Amino acid sequence: MTAEIITIGDEILIGQIVDTNSAFLGKEFNKIGISVYQITSVQDDKAHILKALKEAEENADIIIITGGLGPTKDDITKYTICEYFNDTLVENKDVLVHVEHLFSKYISTPISDLNRQQALVPSKAKVLKNEYGTAPGMWLEKNGKVFVSLPGVPYEMKALIKNEVLPALRSKFKFPYIKHKTLLTYGLGESAIANRIEAWEDALPKFIKLAYLPNLGKVRLRLSGKAMDKNIVEAELEKQIQLLLPQIEDIFVGFEDDLSLEAIIGKQLTHLGKTISIAESCTGGQIANAITANAGASKYFKGSIVSYATESKINILKVSKKDIETKSVVSKEVAEAMAVNVRQLFNADYGISTTGNAGPTKGDSDAEVGTVWIAIASELGVVANVFNFGNHRGKVIMKATNKAFEMLQKEILKK
Repeated sequence: MTAEIITIGDEILIGQIVDTNSAFLGKEFNKIGISVYQITSVQDDKAHILKALKEAEENADIIIITGGLGPTKDDITKYTICEYFNDTLVENKDVLVHVEHLFSKYISTPISDLNRQQALVPSKAKVLKNEYGTAPGMWLEKNGKVFVSLPGVPYEMKALIKNEVLPALRSKFKFPYIKHKTLLTYGLGESAIANRIEAWEDALPKFIKLAYLPNLGKVRLRLSGKAMDKNIVEAELEKQIQLLLPQIEDIFVGFEDDLSLEAIIGKQLTHLGKTISIAESCTGGQIANAITANAGASKYFKGSIVSYATESKINILKVSKKDIETKSVVSKEVAEAMAVNVRQLFNADYGISTTGNAGPTKGDSDAEVGTVWIAIASELGVVANVFNFGNHRGKVIMKATNKAFEMLQKEILKK
């Protein structure tokens, strides 16, 4: 069973908004065994929409259209759908009552004839009630294919999918069972992992697929099982995971389905009753941001200092001016001093530091662009490593952030 998603709106094509609707739809369809064949974004243009509908009907069993259902003249989706289905618009009394209710209760401006036109729907359509907006969803069928038109406002679309569309699809079709398990690894590249587990991967049964998802210092290994029998899928996934884990035990940090690495570290620190503090230079607060994105971080995160300028390293973190002048601000000595001193400053169990050249210029150091020193200080001492993460500023910052978490977890596991 396949689906195609068509998003309508010039605002997507010119980059004014990001198409989050398609990502949501892809995830929800995948949960019930629908494979998304293609995602297409088109202009608010009749000819373009008609062409997309025709191609989608040839490609997929289920066509989901989002956007273009507003009350203004540039929103032409339902008029174009009428043309595609050789249909006419009729007033739906239930929708009209709903629109009038929304205006009377929640909207301060008077209702207009344009707003009332939201109650016009194709006569062949099954109306799907939009609890949170004026544009109803519309379900039509043609040549055995299902077409569903939904408003583009994300919270309206999501509610319609969960409350109306998915239940209707489940009652109409029989879907296979799909399950994913994603293993999170740090410290080894995609090709090196592939070489290591090649024999295991080649022996996977046909209904189990492996995907490598690399991202700046970490690689996610996503196992996907798909079959009509749920028990077979779950049993085989568990079997394959148990065969895989001994081969990646040195780089495996957890299942991403459950928690990110920084969240895993947070649970470990909470369990141990330990705390962390951070001194960031080239990462500019990214490590602290990743930590505080997790609920409960206040239990283990003492605080951070973004000592971006050299003088802040000297004046706040008390890094030796002589070390900076003789060793460079991007050096092992400075990284170690930052980690040790921020740990003492916040009275934390672990101190983390980063200092480097993210680029595009070298700043206060002659170190090559991409060079980053990362240090972890604890009661066991201080560990510092140097890396070169390339010449793209954003890539350097995120790779350094991910590597800092990897190093921190290794130190935590020593306990």
